[in-house]
Amino acid sequence: MKVTINRDKLMESIQHVTKAISSKTAIPILSGLKIQVKDNGIKLTGSNSDITIESFIPVEEEGIQFIDELEAGEIIVHAKYFPDIIRKSPKDTVMIETDEQLQVTIKSGHAEFHLNGQDAEEYPQIAQIQTDTSFELPINLLKNMIKQTVFAVSTSETRPILTGVNLRVEEGQLKFVATDSHRLAASNIPLETPLDNFPESQVVVPGKSLNELSKILDDTEEKIYISVTDNQIAFQTNHLYFLSRLLDGKYPETARLIPEESKTTLLANTKQLLQAVDRASLLAKENHNNVIRLQTIGNQMIEISSNSPEIGKVEEELTVENIQGEDLKISFSSKYMIDALKIMETDQVRIEFTGAMRPFIIKPTDHEQILQLILPVRTF
Repeated sequence: MKVTINRDKLMESIQHVTKAISSKTAIPILSGLKIQVKDNGIKLTGSNSDITIESFIPVEEEGIQFIDELEAGEIIVHAKYFPDIIRKSPKDTVMIETDEQLQVTIKSGHAEFHLNGQDAEEYPQIAQIQTDTSFELPINLLKNMIKQTVFAVSTSETRPILTGVNLRVEEGQLKFVATDSHRLAASNIPLETPLDNFPESQVVVPGKSLNELSKILDDTEEKIYISVTDNQIAFQTNHLYFLSRLLDGKYPETARLIPEESKTTLLANTKQLLQAVDRASLLAKENHNNVIRLQTIGNQMIEISSNSPEIGKVEEELTVENIQGEDLKISFSSKYMIDALKIMETDQVRIEFTGAMRPFIIKPTDHEQILQLILPVRTF
């Protein structure tokens, strides 16, 4: 195997695939990075058996030449040292060559490295998913849906199913839902073509997988192709193939958590409310849940406060657009409220309360595609 390749382009691919490589793996060969040189380009692969990422670099694209010479072949290189060698190479191009003893030579300018490689035949076969359940989305739309939900997955392994985001198709819409049982985040979009054969509610993608996928993808309107089987999901673009296992188990029925009616409705400026909650949280950090209190005053004013006996207290009055319904005092986690308001893409939010001890929901005022639900905290 031999290839001379643009260093920066190679580094970009290495950064993508190493997100899937872990030094703590039960299969030693998976701690390496697989390089395959073919006639039309070079493919890099990283895997930890939960996530697999493949990145392809073509010989040339849009008139830009990335690879100058190549001889087909494959090798596994050490994922700890190889990226650093490429990153610190002195020239814009690097030459990588292997011999029959699996020795890897890397040359750039006057620098020359020799690494011990491993036989690529020993690397597990990567499944290329073939399925009827496939659809495509613009990449920026998928990234938005991940951003609007993934922060609400559980970080505790006591209920593993809650560490993932539930993907489901209902009434012609693709829905993402995440909950850690104290809050819920949902995002939905209409599908251009109906998906009749989508698995019933059992598609739960680990939050970690979606986070890594989102980091790798560029913000573009290009399409990403998504395929689902019983235990895996694949995301594919022109030069990237991202495969993740699905979580086992039944995702809880979340629709019944969302209140049908409200007793108090509040319309507020998103940014002003976020900043007020953030200020109140400064003195709420010490107590366990970062709890703050919200109280309505008349039909256009709320008070946001926090009280830590050992530190002090903060009170702030905020004028809002409108308050309708019953007076309300409610306590909740400032962290959950900040997380929810941060992903709202509108200037105004609508918050619907059904009492001091019932979950409340936060939505944008101008569309129904995002919903955030927070459980209050009993403090009195």
